[in-house]
Amino acid sequence: MGFKKKMILLVEDNPDDEALALRALKKSNLANEIAVARDGVEALDFLFCEGKFADRDPCELPVVVLLDLKLPKVDGLEVLKRIKNDERTRRLPVVILTSSSEERDIIDSYDFGANSYIRKPVDFNQFTEAVAQLGLYWLVLNEVPDC
Repeated sequence: MGFKKKMILLVEDNPDDEALALRALKKSNLANEIAVARDGVEALDFLFCEGKFADRDPCELPVVVLLDLKLPKVDGLEVLKRIKNDERTRRLPVVILTSSSEERDIIDSYDFGANSYIRKPVDFNQFTEAVAQLGLYWLVLNEVPDC
C-alpha cells in the first residue's frame, strides 16, 4: 500500500477559530495538508469535486472533516446529511466542532451520522489542546478504508 496523504478538511466561518485550529494542527505536525472551507457550499464543492474544486482527485478525501454547525449558505447539519447520504463520502469521519451546546444540535448531529460532537472551549489553551487531540486521534490512531 502506498503512502496516503493525510488531509483534514476544516469547515469554519469564524476567522479567529480558523486561525486557532490551523495553528494547533500545524503545531502538532500531524497533517500534510489542511484544507479550509468557509461555508457549507465550499465544503460540499470540495468533497464532491464540484465548482472551483472540479479538478480535484475524488479519491483524495480528507481523513476527517472538522465541521462547524453555524455556517453561511448551507448550515453544518445539511453538510453532514449530504456527506453521510452519499456513497462516495458516507464513511468519512465527521467531527462536529462548534460553540453550540444546544441539546437539539447534539441529537441531530448524531442522528445524521456525526462521529463525534465537541463543543469549542472558549479558552485559547483548551481549544488548542482539543484540536491537537482531535488531530492525534483521527490522523494517527484511527484506521480508514482506501478509496
